[in-house]
Amino acid sequence: MHTSPTIRKIFEGVATRPDMYRMFNRHRGDPAVAEGDAQHLFAGEWFEIAEREHDYMLEILPPLWMRTDMFAMREFMTGNVTSVFFALWIDGRKRFFHGYCDLSDRRSPECMKQVIVDRECRPIRAMTREERLEHIWSSTHDDYRGYASERWAVHLRGKRTVLLYGGPLGTVLKLLGDLTEAEISAKLPVHLRHLPDAVAA
Repeated sequence: MHTSPTIRKIFEGVATRPDMYRMFNRHRGDPAVAEGDAQHLFAGEWFEIAEREHDYMLEILPPLWMRTDMFAMREFMTGNVTSVFFALWIDGRKRFFHGYCDLSDRRSPECMKQVIVDRECRPIRAMTREERLEHIWSSTHDDYRGYASERWAVHLRGKRTVLLYGGPLGTVLKLLGDLTEAEISAKLPVHLRHLPDAVAA
């Protein structure tokens, strides 16, 4: 039975080319990737890119398919999940996005397109807690993020972890999902720290 993935924004702002490639590999090290069962990690993720990166990806290989405002990469990331690139008019301006769609559901590119448009048409720039955590994970260097190992309790193993500066305690390894609001703020870039909380759709 097909289960639709949660469509989620994983980076705030326009990703540079190095940002884009880092996000292509943001699940490297996840136990599910090693086990070949990573579709749920990628399917539904999206972020904004610049026109130059959109056009660059279009020129790499002939697309699997192409429509008026989107195209799909021929090479699949995992299972039925591949990159879909969007060129969308939002509030009178053309903007560009990358998303991972599970093409076993033919509706997934259109569903993602609608979610992106709805999300980016909000009158006030804001972020949900989950978007803040995803941005932190996407922008943290591999040396400072990882996954709970066998040293953690069994029910926590494989969950995402990040290194924090703990003041007098030095660096502290903590589960990403357990970060406090103050810790989240400290890990975000200055220009994102004071954005209002958005209500998750």
